[in-house]
Amino acid sequence: MNVNSTTIVFLIVNAVALLTLPRRWAPLPLLVGACYMTLDQGIELGSFHFPVIRMLLAVGLVRVIIRGERLVGRMNSLDWLMMVWAAWGLISSLFHTDASGVLVNHLGLVYNACGIYFLLRIFCQSLDDMVMLCRITAILLIPLSIMILIEKMTGHNIFSELGGFSAISEIRDGRIRAQGPFAHSILAGTVGAVCLPLMIGLWQQHRKTAVAGILACFSMIFASGSSGPIMSALAVIGALFMWRYRHRMRIVRWLAVLGYIGLDLVMKAPAYYLIARIDLTGSSTSWHRAFLIDAALDHLSEWWLAGTDYTRHWIPYGVPWSKDHADITNQYLSMGVLGGLPLMLLFIAVLAKGFSFVGQTLRQSSDLPPNSLFMIWALGAMLFVHAVTFISVSYFDQSFVFIYLTLAAISSVRYGALS
Repeated sequence: MNVNSTTIVFLIVNAVALLTLPRRWAPLPLLVGACYMTLDQGIELGSFHFPVIRMLLAVGLVRVIIRGERLVGRMNSLDWLMMVWAAWGLISSLFHTDASGVLVNHLGLVYNACGIYFLLRIFCQSLDDMVMLCRITAILLIPLSIMILIEKMTGHNIFSELGGFSAISEIRDGRIRAQGPFAHSILAGTVGAVCLPLMIGLWQQHRKTAVAGILACFSMIFASGSSGPIMSALAVIGALFMWRYRHRMRIVRWLAVLGYIGLDLVMKAPAYYLIARIDLTGSSTSWHRAFLIDAALDHLSEWWLAGTDYTRHWIPYGVPWSKDHADITNQYLSMGVLGGLPLMLLFIAVLAKGFSFVGQTLRQSSDLPPNSLFMIWALGAMLFVHAVTFISVSYFDQSFVFIYLTLAAISSVRYGALS
């Protein structure tokens, strides 16, 4: 890791902004750090790595302490689930061979997740604050999408000047796959896809911002040249379409469960092998995603309690960046590898509680204007897209900001809409 003069100026400007901006604008520097700085830029203190986004989280904590800012209301069940998930993440490290090294890694995971979640819980305290957060996100994605489109057209990644990856974009089957500041093109496209529901949610209240945000999201999806973000965008459309059937979601959920069981009964392979048939760009590795689930189930005894330090034998082929692990392109399985079934199930419980909060807020806030109710639904759609996307990709770079942003907004709106 390294720090150049550009990074130093970037960090100072955003740190000052984070300390001085009004509360509802405080998420801006954090989102700027997630969208415009690579993970390679940062410092090392012994075994601890502090990329720019982590340093901004530390500044955010200082701000909260100095200003005496607190969570809106009290700790709710989603907050406590996040704490339990974080606690097991740390405890599970003790079961690994290199306990101290794994503990450092898990500390980073917990610091990232809880830092973003609880800071945004503090900064975003109402539905109006959440709308402001969506508008900030839309505005930030516009120049980012332009830079990623330029990369798509030229094959040169502007963000490579910061270090950490090649200036020459990845090309697969003759198609340039733009990644911008993110660690992979799939993650760049995924960020565009998961932000799409928020942009559409703004349509009735802030149409110009919504249009710009929607174009930015689709530009990022297109420039990534990957099937995963396209499927995530289709999931967005499906989730938002279900708005008209929101009062019948119990039936929809049961039909989905029964449909999966039916497919599992009639297919020769497990139903999740439908993933292997998805290839929207002609260069997808979707078969790997399905086979990985098979491999994880076959080796369940190795990782179920607290994770495992070795998965290379799960898959017949390896990856150049690790001699010990296979390519775990699944966020749920990644949690399992890190902390076993308990960590995976706690992570799923966090997502489930988020969906529950969206449903409860909608049922108990029927007196809100229709555009406000649809914005709450859009938050639920955003969480749904994350949940679907996790089957095919693990958020191993700064894209983690967007899942914990989603959960924090849902948690705060749950209280703010009802207060």
